[in-house]
Amino acid sequence: MTMVSLTTLFFSSHVLLLLITQSLAQPDLAGHFCFNGKGNYTTNSTYQTNLDTLLSSLVSTNGNGYGFYNSSYAENSTNQVYATGLCRGDVVADTCRSCLKNSSLELRKLCPNQKEALGFYDTCMLRYSNRSLYGLMEDYPPFTFVSTRNLSSSEVEKFFEDLGNLFRRLSSEAAAGGSLRKFAANNTTSGFKTIYALAQCTPDLSEELCTDCLAGAYGDIPTNSYGKDGARIVKPSCNIRYEISPFYDLENVAPLPSSPPISAPSPSTNTTNSEGTKSNKSRTIILVVVAVTVSLVLIVCICIYLRVRKTKKNLDQNKLPGAEDADEIRSAESLQFDFGTIRVATDDFSEANKLGQGGFGSVYRGKLSDGEEIAVKRLSMDSGQGDSEFKNEVLLVARLQHRNLVRLLGFCLQGNERLLVYEFVPNSSLDHIIFDPIKRAQLDWDKRYKIIEGIARGLLYLHEDSRLRIIHRDLKASNILIDAELNSKISDFGMARLFVLDETQGNTSRIVGTYGYMAPEYAMHGHFSVKSDVYSFGVLILEIISGQKNSCFRQGENMEDLPSYAWKSWREGTTSNLIDPTLTNGSRTEIMRCIHIGLLCVQENIADRPTMTSVILMLNSHSLSLPVPSEPAFFMHSSVGSDLSLGWESSSGVTASKSNFVSVKVPENEAALISEVYPR
Repeated sequence: MTMVSLTTLFFSSHVLLLLITQSLAQPDLAGHFCFNGKGNYTTNSTYQTNLDTLLSSLVSTNGNGYGFYNSSYAENSTNQVYATGLCRGDVVADTCRSCLKNSSLELRKLCPNQKEALGFYDTCMLRYSNRSLYGLMEDYPPFTFVSTRNLSSSEVEKFFEDLGNLFRRLSSEAAAGGSLRKFAANNTTSGFKTIYALAQCTPDLSEELCTDCLAGAYGDIPTNSYGKDGARIVKPSCNIRYEISPFYDLENVAPLPSSPPISAPSPSTNTTNSEGTKSNKSRTIILVVVAVTVSLVLIVCICIYLRVRKTKKNLDQNKLPGAEDADEIRSAESLQFDFGTIRVATDDFSEANKLGQGGFGSVYRGKLSDGEEIAVKRLSMDSGQGDSEFKNEVLLVARLQHRNLVRLLGFCLQGNERLLVYEFVPNSSLDHIIFDPIKRAQLDWDKRYKIIEGIARGLLYLHEDSRLRIIHRDLKASNILIDAELNSKISDFGMARLFVLDETQGNTSRIVGTYGYMAPEYAMHGHFSVKSDVYSFGVLILEIISGQKNSCFRQGENMEDLPSYAWKSWREGTTSNLIDPTLTNGSRTEIMRCIHIGLLCVQENIADRPTMTSVILMLNSHSLSLPVPSEPAFFMHSSVGSDLSLGWESSSGVTASKSNFVSVKVPENEAALISEVYPR
């Protein structure tokens, strides 16, 4: 009897121990990424010791009190380690710390011996690296989760219109959140549904960088989530999420501290020497009034000086950049490359690494010491116009971040050398693919549709979703780069113009761009607006579908511009004649719809052309009826296709990064919402 009891006790204890062990096991991360190209460390090395030390102390000593943790270990050492942790804004402190501890344990298991890694749960994210992460806006890699539930066709358009308005408010609120927390969550009613959403950035970002990161995340919501009732986009520097049921608790959001009120002095109870006290008070009041008056005058003078200086700078915007421009660019230290580094990466700008030549100068392929491939635009020594484009592109593109825009990695200024360093795009530019009979045959309809949609999303970001409003002015096939995953990336911003957000159109006496892609109002009168880019986009759609250049489109014995022929064919019911003969698969209905959208974009009347917001809606909603296109503008002269750009032309297939698939796992408590994972 005793023997049985001991055996039973031993077995029960063993089962209990097993259950306890299993309960203490860490849950799987919702997503993680190991940066294989950033270097490895050896087991039991100094780097591993420093990493273990940093992660074990991160949440206990380095928080800002509002869910953000940032620290480093082994300062000024080759084995220095950096780490940041971010918890969702509505998560209480204990849950936050527990989440980050679990992340540190799981991430080191999933990315063994990797110097840089990223992992996240539903409520927190952890990053560590051998480089400083603080203050950098990084949107790679993005993680995308999409709901499996569909909205009804009648509510889709209203749902996403209301969602877009909600995210704009949340983005603005989160970006303005200050240096302690950049988090906003709220809901809105759409029909019979309530949409719950949040937007969050790491608080080390500036307001501008946070706005750009969130706009890019919203632009990354995949096409196939249109019509779904929920999605989540997670990036290293920001994240967004929306659902039709509550998933956050705003009651847990701790209020941010405010400046303490200035207390009034207590009245004195001492009645002695009252006259002297009054005299002292009078002198004090006089001194304060004088000091305040002088300060106000000084502030007004400074404001006037700055306004005059800004006005003068705006008037001189076409002037070649001088010392002030160089100082402005040099202030962005994180983007500046050493000339020697670029020289080594390009093998001293060897002919073997030369990708192309344009008015700007030459473009070279290179590889940095960490293995990252780059494309380098080298300004010609005698190109004064190119110098102006250099200033424009650095100051503009460095502030734009979107997966459908080519990414500026940095620049170099040394003596007469002016270099732009971009991500390398392996598939060259669109014109090298779509106008090549062999390569074009490999592009089925799904691939062409993906390219069209990518260009549209990039333009939408430039026109509406970016903190800036950008008119590209030189959108054409040679300025669309194609990466390894056939994602399209808009490039070459040397001719772009920056608008303030409430500005809608501009005029110029200097026409730049390429005839055939130019809107008629711009080519003839110098008037340009977002609708000028829409016109160029319409021409691109027709070129992608037909596989023919607008500049040399031939119909029988006659030369004709592509929009004119497309509109004539559409009117006569022979639109199928426009479709590339090598395009043997794909939905004919969808192809015809895209031709219809292209014709709407190239209408001569500016007001009739759709905005890029409407274009995205038309591309994604097949139930949406399209208006009848009017006659397009006609360019029936020999100069069609001639290039007016005085700056460089990106005809060489400059730039884009390697595409990696993201390993993503979905926590069980999110399985109902998120079960389709789309790596980018």
